[in-house]
Amino acid sequence: MKAKMFRALLPLAIVFTMVSCSSDSEETTVDKQVVTVYNYNETELKLVTLINDYRESQGLNTLQVINHISYKSEEHNYYMIDNNVFNHDYFQQRSDNLIRVLGAERVGENIAYNYQTAESAFAAWLNSPAHKANIEGDYTHFGISVTTNPETGRKYYTNMLIKK
Repeated sequence: MKAKMFRALLPLAIVFTMVSCSSDSEETTVDKQVVTVYNYNETELKLVTLINDYRESQGLNTLQVINHISYKSEEHNYYMIDNNVFNHDYFQQRSDNLIRVLGAERVGENIAYNYQTAESAFAAWLNSPAHKANIEGDYTHFGISVTTNPETGRKYYTNMLIKK
């Protein structure tokens, strides 16, 4: 009797387990949502202008700002602040998100730390061959975030660039 009941309930248990464990589909749905609103601060707006003015002066196309990219950049700034680090950790995940959500073909990233002005962070990027290559790269869109650590007052900069 117990064996018959077990055989009858086993398929139901399997179906219930498969239906209730749908975290992958939930993550995919959330991960594919495009962030359309981002409130730019003065430093971020200045960097947008500096980057596009520089690209134009070099005979390159200007880049269109996408709020979703700025949001992903801001997420990375908060990660660095929360973990007291300065690095490109989880770049691949951010890149994968921009590829999935925005259809990016290529993704680049520049970060900076503890510069007081947009001009000083931008100058540092231009003085670094790898960062300069990103700024001058074959990209079409970008996002920027400058976030101040509330405890230290130091600024974290993340600039992500994509080609669509």
